[in-house]
Amino acid sequence: MKIGFIGVGGMAQAIIGGLLQAKTFAPTEIVVHSHRKESYELYARAHGLQTAEQNSDVADQSDLVVVAVTPNVAASVLQEIKPQVADGQTTVISIVAGLSLAEMADILGDNVPILRTLPNVNVEVGAGMTAVAANACLTGTDLDAALRVFNTIGSTTTLAEDQFGVFSALAGSSPAYIDFFIDSLSRAGVKYGLTKAQATQIAAQATLGSAKMVLESDKIPFALIDQVASPGGSTVAGLLAMEEAGLMTAVVKGIDATIKRDAGDQPKRIT
Repeated sequence: MKIGFIGVGGMAQAIIGGLLQAKTFAPTEIVVHSHRKESYELYARAHGLQTAEQNSDVADQSDLVVVAVTPNVAASVLQEIKPQVADGQTTVISIVAGLSLAEMADILGDNVPILRTLPNVNVEVGAGMTAVAANACLTGTDLDAALRVFNTIGSTTTLAEDQFGVFSALAGSSPAYIDFFIDSLSRAGVKYGLTKAQATQIAAQATLGSAKMVLESDKIPFALIDQVASPGGSTVAGLLAMEEAGLMTAVVKGIDATIKRDAGDQPKRIT
């Protein structure tokens, strides 16, 4: 099986890097093309990937085609590959923000299997979180093959398309927020004599472990908090101080602002 990428920007490279790290695809099973020949050829040579001269060539050579372009050119790209995918034998995977399944089907036709996805940047290290929504044409082994792309570089969750905005805030933007939290912890460590490298390693590993505990436990996060926070202890004192400073309110307000901005920035419907 071959997978093709139309567009090799930051997210496409993150996905490709994750797939190569997981050995889901061999480098020769990945085909790339973008509008900047010098960029995609240099990237392909560095990783041993195959290249295609045109978008239509990517679709012609691939079983799975990942459309990883900006919203303003998505319609023209889909028009270019329509002849190659019209028979319904090729699965089209979109990571284009704001582009719905219905909009893609309007261009490609109702016979084409389509998976709309919204991955976060952590796919690059095999720990991504991706929202997915499939159209009625994508079922069975074809759906399994498309989902495997993202499940081997993290986890997937199936959502209604109108929930993608919330997902974008919780998973797409949150790596930046979590990095900010880790950096804040590490700066506190520096305040008390640790080097920045030591403090960052400690804070990052603690965050990683806590996330793993949440995912692998049948307890809600607050129950896990109770396991650490002894009555009258230092952890409780720290939690109360953080809450007094408005940590939870600040987090919720940050998500509110992210969703509000995302809703205001959605691209116009393509025709």
